[in-house]
Amino acid sequence: MGHDHSHAIDSSRQVRKVLILTLLLNIAVAFAKVVYGYITNSLSITSDGFHSLFDGVSNIIGLVGIWIASHPPDKEHPYGHKKFETLFTIAISFMIFMTCFQILKKVCYSLSENVLTIVTPASFIIMILTMAVNIFVARYETKKGRELKSDFLIADAMHTKSDILASSAVIISLIMVKLGYPRADSIVGLIIMLFIAKMGIEILRKATDTLVDTVIIDTSVIESITNNVEGVTCCADIRTRGSEHAVYLDMTVYVHPEMTIEKAHGIIDRIEALIKQQIPSVVDVVVHIEPEKK
Repeated sequence: MGHDHSHAIDSSRQVRKVLILTLLLNIAVAFAKVVYGYITNSLSITSDGFHSLFDGVSNIIGLVGIWIASHPPDKEHPYGHKKFETLFTIAISFMIFMTCFQILKKVCYSLSENVLTIVTPASFIIMILTMAVNIFVARYETKKGRELKSDFLIADAMHTKSDILASSAVIISLIMVKLGYPRADSIVGLIIMLFIAKMGIEILRKATDTLVDTVIIDTSVIESITNNVEGVTCCADIRTRGSEHAVYLDMTVYVHPEMTIEKAHGIIDRIEALIKQQIPSVVDVVVHIEPEKK
């Protein structure tokens, strides 16, 4: 057990290292785009900068999640600290929606006032450099995610790939502006804003699932594990709650009415061990033993 635990800590430390590096790169990319977008009145570059920024923010959610998960339950928080991560996530999704609103206001203003976007060679250089960084980050995260078997890193790399798509759209819009279609910039800004909004909605959906205790795992799997344990006649009332990384589970198990408490306790231990072994995200199992109904 000790070995497994230290292995898990080591792997979460490595995941954290990868996340911190990609976070710093994302923030550098975002900062360059937002600042330059403001200087040149380019909505597409600015909104792409915010897109990169929130990509970085999703790394922060991951880091906080990993950090919180590593804090065991204590006296004040007997169920652990998972809901803090959820609160933090909700706050971030609101930040994302506020940004979308700001971009939308700018798009409307830009379209109605015919604001002139300045496209310079530096615009292209910044976009191409930041795309190169994103491509590196996506490949690095995918590789590390496979090595460390971290779903979070692989999912995060997918986010970065969507960033690369958005940046390609920006480069196309800059070329369009150069060719004499000034509105292309605002339209691409608007499209990227929708990407950002989608990110916010996904983050919010995950958080509310945790808050309202949505069923996390398929209970039929738990049923078949439990019913295969010797001495169990059947199980019922399986309930799960928590988040996808930390599932709390309780259920009722029926055994022979003559069974000794000691034997019943052995069955509970067996069920708990099997469930945790087959579904690693389960952190806590509470089993209520009932005599089998005649």
